[in-house]
Amino acid sequence: MIESNFDESCEEPREVSGGSKDEEEIFEVNLRPRSLAEFVGQEELKDGLDIFINAAKKRGEPIDHTLLYGNPGLGKTTLAHIIANEMEGNIRITSGPALERVGDLAAILSNLQKGDILFIDEIHRMNRAIEEVLYPAMEDFALDLVVGKGPSARTLRLGLEKFTIIGATTRPSLLSSPLRDRFGSTYRLNFYNNDEMGSIVSRSAGILGVKTDDTTCQTIAERSRKTPRIANRLLKRVRDYSQVKHDGDLTSEIANAALDMLAIDPLGLDAVDRGILEVIIDKFHGGPVGLTTLAAATQEETASLEEIYEPFLLQLGFIERTPRGRIVTDKGYEHLGLEKPTDTLL
Repeated sequence: MIESNFDESCEEPREVSGGSKDEEEIFEVNLRPRSLAEFVGQEELKDGLDIFINAAKKRGEPIDHTLLYGNPGLGKTTLAHIIANEMEGNIRITSGPALERVGDLAAILSNLQKGDILFIDEIHRMNRAIEEVLYPAMEDFALDLVVGKGPSARTLRLGLEKFTIIGATTRPSLLSSPLRDRFGSTYRLNFYNNDEMGSIVSRSAGILGVKTDDTTCQTIAERSRKTPRIANRLLKRVRDYSQVKHDGDLTSEIANAALDMLAIDPLGLDAVDRGILEVIIDKFHGGPVGLTTLAAATQEETASLEEIYEPFLLQLGFIERTPRGRIVTDKGYEHLGLEKPTDTLL
């Protein structure tokens, strides 16, 4: 049984964005693996979780509170559902921003049954006052409530059933130390390699009933920024293109044509990514350029540049962060087919 109290923050509407979109939630649920055996990649994490889950089941206890962190779209929500399925428990879904009042959290916690799982997405965005209420719930399975006001106020402690909190975050550094220390297990999700991404696309194509081959799956995988959510999104777009322009079956040529139409290049960069590189090259001679100046030149917010666009460009080695600002590397020039000038500002 799945209950949701989820209010996801807005993110850039890009096909290569790791964030989820409201209209794609049902689409993603249909493709979501339901067991560790079906989950592709993250082998070390799966091995640890398998032992963790089986040990808890043998003792007849809920698993310890678990923290999952990593970039958007790598499978944190999927793993939370898998843990619930493996433990044969119900899962309740909410998010840090959705918990606005202490009463919201109290209502959710008091309705949890033994062995239930409360999944809190973007847990680093949770209100600090609500976080304080969560501490005794995680440690002692108790809810401390203040009844009354002024001199007559008193503290009432309510017992809770033993449950598990699974927290997910893209920014673990923003979690307070007291909250982070109350998680019994912490797992980091890494980016996937091309073989794993190809397997994910192939599995999703099979579920969707799309006829394709390994070469086509690999074509889509290589443009998916090593992120399953993006791979599934691109598969959906390529399927739509094939159904309109062709007979519905996917080939490498059709996939390439569809992705080219979406302006997604062979490494997964879209027009926005390439535009950032071009602005640094054309207006600032390849850099260095400060973040605020770059934001003004690209008409993007500084937070969007730093948190959404830059990480992938840094991962590919196309830009560097220096004390004086951002610069485009030799790899960045090469990818755009440009020659690096000798008279850079460095």
